[in-house]
Amino acid sequence: MPTVILVRHGRSTANTAGVLAGRTAGVHLDDTGVKQAVAVGERLAGVRLAAAVTSPLERCRETCKEITGRQAAALRASADKQLSECDYGEWQGRPLKELAKEKLWKTVQGQPSAAAFPGGESMRAMQDRAVAAIRRHDARVAAEHGDDAVWLAVSHGDVIKSILADALGTHLDLFQRIHVDPASVSVVRYTESRPFVLGTNTHGGDLSWLTPPKAAAKKGSRGRAKASDAVVGGGAGPAQPAGS
Repeated sequence: MPTVILVRHGRSTANTAGVLAGRTAGVHLDDTGVKQAVAVGERLAGVRLAAAVTSPLERCRETCKEITGRQAAALRASADKQLSECDYGEWQGRPLKELAKEKLWKTVQGQPSAAAFPGGESMRAMQDRAVAAIRRHDARVAAEHGDDAVWLAVSHGDVIKSILADALGTHLDLFQRIHVDPASVSVVRYTESRPFVLGTNTHGGDLSWLTPPKAAAKKGSRGRAKASDAVVGGGAGPAQPAGS
């Protein structure tokens, strides 16, 4: 199956204000967030992206635009509300320092699978719809572009953490151990047997190796068959794309 690059949006005005933005409209990247998004776009310019999907919220669409705009070939992103921020309900728009005093805060920290936001959704529901969306898009990309394709998904911190927890086989109650910074890049490759987590919360480094050589890309799913097995001993690592 293809490889998905998970990118959290760059720093937003709500992040710097210490407010839980949730799905509040009109929350944009701040100046630092724009620079972060540009840097991610430059970092991914050497990766041949087959598709791009983003949360419909402004801060994610702005981040996605900076990335897709630096691709060698024109790439139009689609929005999917299933990758949108958690519906924090009555918590939305409130200062984090105030929310930390709420009884539910301890549940969110220690047993998130039991956390349901008043007037919003549960963290379990958030994970279920986000993972389902990622797997659905991954299957679509495979059908349209082949198993060696690489695609982009731009979303939010808790959403990406929940996707990574699922890929790692980690219970949602432990997902707070996973850190996802603004504009960080995480990478997951799904296969028939298991997901492979290739990177989490990365901020630098060459990612062009994610794009396979054109000769390998022509092999399609047949060339990916052995990649569904874990290499005993760790293997030799990825081959560099042709011309790199």
